[in-house]
Amino acid sequence: MFQLPFPVRDANAAPGGKDLGNLPEWDLTDLYTSEDAPELKRDLDWLENACAEFAADYEGKLATLDAAGLLTCVLRDERINTVAGRIMSFAGLRYYQQTTDAARAKFLSDCQEKITNYTTPLVFFTLELNRLDDGVLEAHFAANADLARYKPVFDRIRKMKPYQLSDELEKFLHDLGVVGDAWEKLFDETIAGLEFDVAGETLGIEATLNFLTDSDRSKRETAARALAEVFQSNIKTFARVHNTQAKEKEIIDRWRGMPSAQMGRHLSNDVEPEVVEALRSAVVAAYPKLSHRYYELKRKWLGLDKMQVWDRNAPLPMQDKTVIAWDKAEKTVMEAYGAFDPRMAELAEPFFRKGWIDAGVKPGKAPGAFAHPTVTEVHPYVLLNYLGKPRDVMTLAHELGHGVHQVLAAGQGEMLAATPLTLAETASVFGEMLTFRKLLDAAASADQRKVLLAGKVEDMINTVVRQIAFYDFECKLHAARRNGELTPDDINALWMSVQGESLGPAFEFMEGYETFWSYIPHFIHSPFYVYAYAFGDGLVNALYSVYAEGEPGFQDKYFEMLKAGGSKHHKELLAPFGLDASDPKFWDKGLNMISGMIDELEAMEG
Repeated sequence: MFQLPFPVRDANAAPGGKDLGNLPEWDLTDLYTSEDAPELKRDLDWLENACAEFAADYEGKLATLDAAGLLTCVLRDERINTVAGRIMSFAGLRYYQQTTDAARAKFLSDCQEKITNYTTPLVFFTLELNRLDDGVLEAHFAANADLARYKPVFDRIRKMKPYQLSDELEKFLHDLGVVGDAWEKLFDETIAGLEFDVAGETLGIEATLNFLTDSDRSKRETAARALAEVFQSNIKTFARVHNTQAKEKEIIDRWRGMPSAQMGRHLSNDVEPEVVEALRSAVVAAYPKLSHRYYELKRKWLGLDKMQVWDRNAPLPMQDKTVIAWDKAEKTVMEAYGAFDPRMAELAEPFFRKGWIDAGVKPGKAPGAFAHPTVTEVHPYVLLNYLGKPRDVMTLAHELGHGVHQVLAAGQGEMLAATPLTLAETASVFGEMLTFRKLLDAAASADQRKVLLAGKVEDMINTVVRQIAFYDFECKLHAARRNGELTPDDINALWMSVQGESLGPAFEFMEGYETFWSYIPHFIHSPFYVYAYAFGDGLVNALYSVYAEGEPGFQDKYFEMLKAGGSKHHKELLAPFGLDASDPKFWDKGLNMISGMIDELEAMEG
């Protein structure tokens, strides 16, 4: 069933400085040349007719099709997905380049409404598929190998079978989706339009967040207090958006009979709830040996009695303050990719040469970073807000990893290319790890090595500890919303309940920090997405340890895993490496890699 393919902002995005060289911008003409392009009108017209014809040909008739007939039906649905995805990718990416532009926002809304209207008659498709007998489908798969290739798609659709509503209600919910999207847009436009007074200068959110990594502690404090002040003045809007989105989710989940608020995400991720719970439990149990221990070290390095929230991402005193120009960032990442396997560098090259990256910070541009796969017949686009900090180089490596993964998986076709979110972070985090190891091997002094190790530990804490704390916050938020409307103070209290536990006793929390839940886009755009980061980091740490141990043919196995896209379950994808995410000890492997780095940092202090 068609879903609008909006980019998801990356929780790992990290801002940085100036004098960065020639930053690339997107060339969206590979999708359409403009919003007035005749090809765009042609595709919209085709889509309207194709959806109507599909419904006329197949509604109420899926049970009568033979294997070849069902394959034709699936291929027609896949084509509809591709054309709709292309249109929405173009509209969405133009909007994310400048979210404050009313014309772009209107164009996106108009496309969204048209496609929602056109695709509403298709709602029957998954509902009827779920009414087919298992035996009938198995016989079709046995009779037709081309149809059998789509079995993973059927399996995922049929996992929703117990939660399926009547055809009429499903169509109603499909139409109503436009309203939920409007709340997301309100959130995006509010965030993009915020202005912060930092030492007399008016800045947007991205540049203000950047000051939290400044070497000048007073600037960090000024920025943190400016953020708190503006978040507080907009807190009613943010609370309304969260309340509405959580209530809408609760209503839909209740009608569907979902056992938990998280279940929908687990189903779409093709991961079992007990696997996610094993990950969450392992990370929470490891807080003392990870974040608590690391931040105690950092507190000493910074010479503080207590760390404040504006010290969490402070650079270390011995850190090189050089701004990294774009060409150097590109060279670093490309060399790391090429050293792993020349094929990886070849796949990454077009992103830099063909307008597939939009790197600069611009007014109204969406904050953070993402890699959006568009559709399998085009190519991905990467958005960054590059400001020249070392973490920005890691963000480039991360998003480029997503891009390479998406290019490799495109061979699966529109329905099978998309990787479940838990595995979607594999290539991105692996790309970061390759880049980090290259920099670590080239460290010229003990101080350089310490800075690199500390930076990587911080990134892993942000990816694992912080994202699981975010996940816990979301679990608490959705559970509390079931009992009634939440005031801003209620949400603030839930946020603070996970902060001290995850960050540890080295920290004090300034007044106003309780509102910092308000700007995190994942809570609105994709509830419970955040555990995918921790899942991906733990998985990659385990994978990387297999690579570091010299596993024969690792590169070939790795490329095969990425090429599989969404055609295989995580158990099947990890088996060639001797790994199994359902084994509780699996998560300890990844967490032990982080604590091992903290061991090395502690030894340096000795």
